[in-house]
Amino acid sequence: MTFATLGLIEPLLRALETLGYQTPTPVQAQAIPAVLAGRDLMAAAQTGTGKTAGFALPLLQLLTMEGPKVAANSARALILCPTRELAEQVHASVAEYAQHLPLTTYAVYGGVSINPQMMKLRKGVDILVATPGRLIDLFRQNALKLNQLQTLVLDEADRMLDLGFSEELANIYRMLPKKRQTLLFSATFSDEIRQLAGQMLNDPLSIEVSPRNVAANTVKQWVVPVDKKRKPELFVHLMRKGRWKQVLVFAKTRNGVDALVDKLQGLGINADGIHGDKPQATRQRALDRFKSSDVQILVATDVAARGLDIEDLPLVVNFDLPIVAEDYIHRIGRTGRAGNTGEAISLVCADEVNMLSAIEMLTRQTLTRQMEPDFEPEHRVPDTDASGQVVKKPKKPKKPKTSGGGGGKRNLGKWVDSGDVAPAEPSIKPVRKVPVFNTGPRKKK
Repeated sequence: MTFATLGLIEPLLRALETLGYQTPTPVQAQAIPAVLAGRDLMAAAQTGTGKTAGFALPLLQLLTMEGPKVAANSARALILCPTRELAEQVHASVAEYAQHLPLTTYAVYGGVSINPQMMKLRKGVDILVATPGRLIDLFRQNALKLNQLQTLVLDEADRMLDLGFSEELANIYRMLPKKRQTLLFSATFSDEIRQLAGQMLNDPLSIEVSPRNVAANTVKQWVVPVDKKRKPELFVHLMRKGRWKQVLVFAKTRNGVDALVDKLQGLGINADGIHGDKPQATRQRALDRFKSSDVQILVATDVAARGLDIEDLPLVVNFDLPIVAEDYIHRIGRTGRAGNTGEAISLVCADEVNMLSAIEMLTRQTLTRQMEPDFEPEHRVPDTDASGQVVKKPKKPKKPKTSGGGGGKRNLGKWVDSGDVAPAEPSIKPVRKVPVFNTGPRKKK
């Protein structure tokens, strides 16, 4: 099968040839004909399998072949993304595919001034890529009208719910024309996503080209048990031992990102970090320097778990395990992309055992453990497996209490740091709100 057999027009085929695209991926082979036929679509595929081209290519063709010229302050197609990084990446891909077409594209997101975005939208754009919050801001300031909208694309919809965009999605739904094509793409399909699709899509075609919630088999994964306080020391040890050249590291919190970057820079290691508190320009500069190999170690929160497309990234390190198990799949999906192989190492301490168990249950595989000499943890990480069970050692019998005298220990209570509290059992999923829409009868296309 070729892209030509899918019915794509010559300007798109020419752009794909320039980009080196030869054979459609499974998700592209199924999605492109369905979108060209005007169907609503919900598609699930592992990260790195070409979802963006799966919706962007047919969308560009439909806009080229159909519909009137875009009006002022309007958009003919809207692609919603959960993060600024993903919005920029998607827009860059769309612009490459559209290089030989008479269409305009633009991306809007928060963290930067809204005024240039308002100016750009005055002439209208054919395809607008946006994050939910900034889209609503532009709409409320009358800088954007959606009455001409033909197609809505929800990219990484599950991540939007994880990030708390349920209310924004409900507001956007009320802003849209009733008659439209809606495409929902995601790496994983939770029950909440299926409920969302039931509210926003009209008789959708469902595509799942890979097993649900399975990590890419091009990524070699393993776990190194370690005490929490020794994680920075272990990371530096492994980096020097393995002579790592380019590593993307995930930490759980913004403070954790800053602390690790400070530690590495103090050792003379070229490191930088990105998280939600940093200005967009600073985040983009750090990412650009990492892609060009000017930065050796890039430390990030889960703001970077999706949307980072780094060619031939060899290694991902989970300095901390993610709170939401699905984010593990997206994190390690930054490596082993487009047929390349990669490695993912997780540094796991005892109070992360429930997170580890949740990941193994989600991915249906038990991660191999490799003890690092001189870093064996004092606080043992209990054994886990893909069934979600945590194997705990039997408790030692309590010693009889001694009465009287000053030799006994005085109980002063237990001081607990917020970072030491064990997470919930893996069987208890974080509650994610699903938008409740005021749905009326949908007009058939």
